[in-house]
Amino acid sequence: MIELSKYIIFQLKEQSYGVGVQQVLSIEKMTEITEIPKASHFIKGVINFQGEVTPVIDLKERLELGHTTYTDSTRLLIVNIDGIKLGLVVDAANDVIDIDPTAVEQAPRLTGKIDDSFLKGVAKLEDELLLLLDLNYVLNIEELNEVKEVTNI
Repeated sequence: MIELSKYIIFQLKEQSYGVGVQQVLSIEKMTEITEIPKASHFIKGVINFQGEVTPVIDLKERLELGHTTYTDSTRLLIVNIDGIKLGLVVDAANDVIDIDPTAVEQAPRLTGKIDDSFLKGVAKLEDELLLLLDLNYVLNIEELNEVKEVTNI
């Protein structure tokens, strides 16, 4: 019997993305973000999440997909990347689904300036393609260190 993998589905622009449930600690409504001076453009600031200073990253800006306009659907995915708890701003997070590993193909390798190392694969669903992200590769070492510095204000 094939063991299905659980993914949280979220949107950036009109595209659906999936991330393994084991990488997500919580899905929260948008809250007020305290800005941090001189941080990278995609680091929006910090929030108080369960008594901890938690950095917030706009995932759309990090992936160079534009800027997020906050709406009632905007969500924060609270994730753990390399032992760092952080919030990822997404347009919406609306589902948890099981995906058969046989429905996942390796992500096509793109050329040029696009860094696609964070793409784990592409899942072929009935009515759409779902890009699967590996959050461990969304930030490079320098960016991860900057996020760590933000929490040591």
